[in-house]
Amino acid sequence: MPETEFSDTQEHEFVWTDADFAKVQSLIYEHAGISLHDGKHAMVYSRLSRRLRETGHKSFRDYLSWLEHQDGSEWQEFINALTTNLTSFFREQHHFDILANHLRSRPQGASWRVWCSAASTGEEPYSIVMTALDVLGPDARFALTASDIDSKVLATASQGMYRLENLKNISDQHLQQFFLRGKGGNAGMVRIKPKLQRMIHFIMVNLVRGDWPFREPFDVVFCRNVMIYFDAPTQRKVLERIHRAMVVGGLLFVGHAENFGESRDLFVLKGKTVYERL
Repeated sequence: MPETEFSDTQEHEFVWTDADFAKVQSLIYEHAGISLHDGKHAMVYSRLSRRLRETGHKSFRDYLSWLEHQDGSEWQEFINALTTNLTSFFREQHHFDILANHLRSRPQGASWRVWCSAASTGEEPYSIVMTALDVLGPDARFALTASDIDSKVLATASQGMYRLENLKNISDQHLQQFFLRGKGGNAGMVRIKPKLQRMIHFIMVNLVRGDWPFREPFDVVFCRNVMIYFDAPTQRKVLERIHRAMVVGGLLFVGHAENFGESRDLFVLKGKTVYERL
């Protein structure tokens, strides 16, 4: 069959071919482990068109050829453009209930090391810390590492500023206890209180690369709605690395559409999309 070409006749600014899409599939898999299925044509075109405009390229072919010879910031922009960051505070509330019970399993004053491996814009890591303070109190010995592959959303997370209207799952008690309300030009905005921010170390981590910077094992890992973008071999590789980065008996929280029953040598199911490290 001849190669499909999408051009201005379909109101596209740039020519977009099957070969272009296949190249994008190859590059994002190589650099981020993400498997783009064939139904993502429109999404990829829309997101990467912005990169063509920003870099001054007139075609996807030229842009992708140029990208392959880069070793700097454009690779990060390419990855940022193709990653999805859907999140909210206390998303999948049952996970935070399970986390709270797990935090009660050790004597008061015990230390905890937790990793949120897909921090996105920060709602998930801040929800984790709020849960920890609720259970362990203000003197909690609780350290959270929050990472993401997307540098832009990580910058938003570290700032900790949100629209008040987006805090639908935040109770009035938590709003008063953990947030500062904006005034004047920041009316309608809230900011996470500095105490919570100081409990979180934000860092860029690419899950499919072998250069994770961790030295001490984690008691809890949140890796939710990430593995769905990986193929089976990549999932297994990442799970093996997470397994090595955790203590025995630690809990791994995953997304509602993720199932790792085939990795029973690493983790055993302990609750609804919660696994225990063997």
